[in-house]
Amino acid sequence: MMKYEFALDIQKTAEEISVLLFPHVKIDRVGCFRSYGTSSRGTIARCHTIGKLMQKAMNVPAFYALEFLSERFDKLSEEEQIKVIIHELMHVPASFGGGFRHHNYICDKKLKKNYRAYNEHKIKNKKNSDGINKK
Repeated sequence: MMKYEFALDIQKTAEEISVLLFPHVKIDRVGCFRSYGTSSRGTIARCHTIGKLMQKAMNVPAFYALEFLSERFDKLSEEEQIKVIIHELMHVPASFGGGFRHHNYICDKKLKKNYRAYNEHKIKNKKNSDGINKK
């Protein structure tokens, strides 16, 4: 049986990544969850949403749930976890309307570019905060 729990640590990282790389992502409309008990093979994470028709029928805006399969995700290095979070956020389209960007858009080249940009921001911010702290 699958179990789900809100993953505050992943949520915070997703928020940081979104601010730096994906300003179109409305992080208050994204929830990050760890799941336990998967029977799927090879899947590390998934991006979920309800379809446009259901959104309209329920009169609710788009919401994305990012699921991280604990059995696989938690064993990854921090670098690989960051890449997986970036990958899942890349599924969210610029319109933030409830659709998905598919894997033909989310290629390794774009993922590597986004990961590099994330690291550059982190390094730059660390240098800035270190410089500020030393004064």
